[in-house]
Amino acid sequence: MNKTVLLTAGGTGGHLFPAQALASELNRRGWTVELATDERADKYGTAFPARAVHIIASETIRGKNPVSLARTGISLFRGTLQARSLIRSLRPDVVAGFGGYPTFPPMFAARLTGTPSILHEANGVMGRANKMLARGATAIATSVPIAGLSQELNAKLVETGNPVRDAVLEAAGKPYEAPADGGAFNLLVFGGSQGARFFSDALPPALALLPEDIRSRLRLVQQCRPEDIDRVRKACEGLGVAAECASFFQDMPERISQSHLVICRSGASSVSELSVLGRPSILVPLPGAIDQDQAANARVLEEAGGAWPIREADITPERLSSEITRFMNNPAMLATAADAARRVARPDAVKRLADLFETVAAKKGERP
Repeated sequence: MNKTVLLTAGGTGGHLFPAQALASELNRRGWTVELATDERADKYGTAFPARAVHIIASETIRGKNPVSLARTGISLFRGTLQARSLIRSLRPDVVAGFGGYPTFPPMFAARLTGTPSILHEANGVMGRANKMLARGATAIATSVPIAGLSQELNAKLVETGNPVRDAVLEAAGKPYEAPADGGAFNLLVFGGSQGARFFSDALPPALALLPEDIRSRLRLVQQCRPEDIDRVRKACEGLGVAAECASFFQDMPERISQSHLVICRSGASSVSELSVLGRPSILVPLPGAIDQDQAANARVLEEAGGAWPIREADITPERLSSEITRFMNNPAMLATAADAARRVARPDAVKRLADLFETVAAKKGERP
């Protein structure tokens, strides 16, 4: 008998990519997949393997301003009504949330309608939205162990790993090829699906400090915000660095697999993909996050020996130039880190998560 799942995720790659990986696996198992998200998902929606994409009202809690809080509350209430109507129409066997405030209305509506639900936490620290939803979920799937939760929530935890897209699994079989002495060095820089102004500001002055013989070996691929592409490209041209800059790369898994070193944020999806693909990295956790989830994610690869986290506050042009030079001159160290990253990979995460869905689907009609 065909089963239906309503997946819900925030409109960024970090939330949507694991949901996309699961959707592909559930499709292969004969499930019908529906997606509920927000307007930011438009750039990904055409590639998402769902029968339909439903835009649900939501809003992030920003600060403590009464007007802002009231606006957020109204938006979430409206989204919950929309989601409840959608659930009553679709009658899904399971509703699943992958993080971000757009998950709140559908997951809360699942609780109101008695629909089994799964909450997926990709990070090493549970986010604020997920904390609010966790008590009403039937099960909580995690990527890594999460400490500090109540006994009630611990009883719901199932460690499945963080699903990666089919494109990542297809590229995962390529062995790491360390850079040859004096040969071309493929450097990939990205800041998550939305790009990162910080890297566009930090990299050009660091490249300018590299010795000319080092700089001439670089083959740079960098993700930039649209407004930063021209200035980064021109800076690289002026330094004689071969560079390809874009706001988004559809073939990012292939780009990662071709790199000798990656410099990026440490979102859960990035860390999972780096481990499955087995590529060494310099990780720069996003600063200022209340939960410091990216710092927790980075520690997983650091402790395995597969990455070198550096706080954003500690990155100066001199520091970044020194790190790039150090790694370019130590191919054996990079190869060792690539092997270490691959050892902590969970390439079977999507199958484990899909198995959990098969189990929870049997609980339809039971109230969590």
